[in-house]
Amino acid sequence: MNGTIAVYPGTFDPITRGHEDLVRRAAEMFDKVIVGVAESRSKRPFFETAERVDMAREILAAYPNVEVRGFSCLLMDFLTVCDARIIVRGLRAVSDFEYEFQMAGMNRSLRPDVETVFLTPADQYMFISATMVREIASLGGDVSKFVQPSVLARIGKKVAAMRGGN
Repeated sequence: MNGTIAVYPGTFDPITRGHEDLVRRAAEMFDKVIVGVAESRSKRPFFETAERVDMAREILAAYPNVEVRGFSCLLMDFLTVCDARIIVRGLRAVSDFEYEFQMAGMNRSLRPDVETVFLTPADQYMFISATMVREIASLGGDVSKFVQPSVLARIGKKVAAMRGGN
């Protein structure tokens, strides 16, 4: 361990097995990992911020050096609040790299002391995205391979409510 605090930010809408894999690996690299669940102003969230925080806390409870917090401020300000200088981001494809590379550059221009660490997911999670999970679930597809059972149950309730069910 290197005595550092890392922040893994995202909307986690919902948290997937791919997210969990990256958190587990980051938790092995850093003394503390703060999973920052971002309030999404530009996206229309499937789950409210509080629900996403609850799901992440439940799924990540087994990792003693992982903390989950919601945030609605600029990421650089959240890092200051967390006393962190490391951002952890996942890269699944070349398209992710282009976006994340731009973001890392912008973040460095705002705070030169901040570094971004990129992790690639395990092979079985390479294609999972929360957006795809939401889309598949909304259309009645099975997403049980992509999320933990407790998240699956919440997705089921949300989809049923959207369709006018219980």
